[in-house]
Amino acid sequence: MSASLADVAGHLDTLLRVAEVPDYGGAHNGVQVENRAPIHRVAAAVDASLETINGSILAGANLLIVHHGLFWSGAQPLRGHIYERFRQLITHDIAVYSAHIPLDLHPVVGNNVLLARELDLEASGPFGRYQDTYIGVMGNSNIETAELARRAAAIARRDAGTAVVVGNTQGRYTRRWAICSGAGVSSDTLKEAVAAGVDTLIVGEGSHHTGVEARELGIAVLYTGHYATETFGVRALGAELERAFGLPWSFVAAPTGL
Repeated sequence: MSASLADVAGHLDTLLRVAEVPDYGGAHNGVQVENRAPIHRVAAAVDASLETINGSILAGANLLIVHHGLFWSGAQPLRGHIYERFRQLITHDIAVYSAHIPLDLHPVVGNNVLLARELDLEASGPFGRYQDTYIGVMGNSNIETAELARRAAAIARRDAGTAVVVGNTQGRYTRRWAICSGAGVSSDTLKEAVAAGVDTLIVGEGSHHTGVEARELGIAVLYTGHYATETFGVRALGAELERAFGLPWSFVAAPTGL
């Protein structure tokens, strides 16, 4: 089975509402690198890196779908490892498609809703406001916070990471939780959590001061790993392209430990 890059990209652009969802300037959602041949196999990865590009080559894929694309640091000279990334892509005729916030917030294939499902939590509303949209999800529960922390730790370990828990979890129950994957916690996020009555926040990572603030606010924060919390969406896109176009796919693991 094969499909044109235009058809695949058009399908993903529509599914993810790429043109409508706001994002950071360096995200450049959509096709970041074109290729010539029809797409015959897909590789999915969290980051566009030399490691995942080489993994795509080994998998025989000619489309790499990522969450973090090639242009996060802005314009750079094509030298050293940056040159090598593009050299390998062009030499092996591999296209790159990137989806950042559009993938985080999607209600079916998004990182946040799928992370909630993995934690056996049922989302009932949005959380994590960015500009005029929400990235994460939240909901109600009646679960021991220590048990939720154990589930988060299992997700982190699966991708060679370590979950960090801020706040006391022993003898405590999570009644209202919120999830925001990746770098999902800031002072603004914590304020939003307080306003929404959230007692437990599950995120990828956050700066040191968020741990200090969370303790003072009485919120338990489960830092589950930036990488680990953002493996879900790209895997789901691989499965979606197999469903829609019959394209085989594989996940290229390249955990950062963060």
